[in-house]
Amino acid sequence: MSQPQPPDPSPQTTDFDAFLKAHLATQAKNIQRYDVDGRRVWIKRTGPLVPAWRYRILRVLRVLLDEPVLGPVVNHGGREAIATEIRRLKDLAARGIRVPQLLAEEQDGFVMSHLGLPDQDVHSLGNVIRAVVPQGTDAILPLWQQGLAMIDQVHRSGTVLSQAFARNMVVCPDGELACVDFEDDPLAVLPMGVCQVRDALCYTHSTAVYLSHAGALLPARAHWQEWLTHPERSPEFKQVLSNTLRRMRWLRHLPANRKLGRDTERLRAMWDLME
Repeated sequence: MSQPQPPDPSPQTTDFDAFLKAHLATQAKNIQRYDVDGRRVWIKRTGPLVPAWRYRILRVLRVLLDEPVLGPVVNHGGREAIATEIRRLKDLAARGIRVPQLLAEEQDGFVMSHLGLPDQDVHSLGNVIRAVVPQGTDAILPLWQQGLAMIDQVHRSGTVLSQAFARNMVVCPDGELACVDFEDDPLAVLPMGVCQVRDALCYTHSTAVYLSHAGALLPARAHWQEWLTHPERSPEFKQVLSNTLRRMRWLRHLPANRKLGRDTERLRAMWDLME
């Protein structure tokens, strides 16, 4: 039986330009949900400088792996971040990538559609993957492969994600994935091949430990190796990834548990997946 499709965003009785102007003046949070005219929408507004914790994982990876590819592409918040996200949402939608629909925009914020049904929350791929760990390989592997397929779709369209962690992929009501969070643009400062490797590393880092806990690393590794042979992998991508994996070889000496902390366990699982 097919799953329900997301609501059709085209019928509108709300003047979202006026709605945005009114709420930008009063909204306390940087991003807030609203239910209006039978649909759910979100307003994202300018805020203070992007907090340092948003880039913690990338900074840790850059230092531990001695890998400049993983350095955060820092945005400075405010109107610059809003303008970048608006531009990227439009660009990705034009390329056929499922993202929230822009309903209205201003320099200080924008209204975007909800990715689920009006009365339902949606969940990140990362949370869904983590939830099925007790169910083992048959449950987790298709979800993990779906995330890789999303990265493939984005790369084939000629662009990249911002931070391709599983938390930034959303499972929609029809089971398909959408992408969120585009406050930075890696292609503005890094070559395409480097950005593509960055996407792959962010995704494997955010998911490998769950594959390990589910006993699914072996079949996932086989799929990963097959994924690397796809014809769309450019020579630049392969060279950057090869150099990165060479610098990562020391990770094989880390314990495959939390003896040295969760970050260490994630790094070791990442290596076990990609070796």
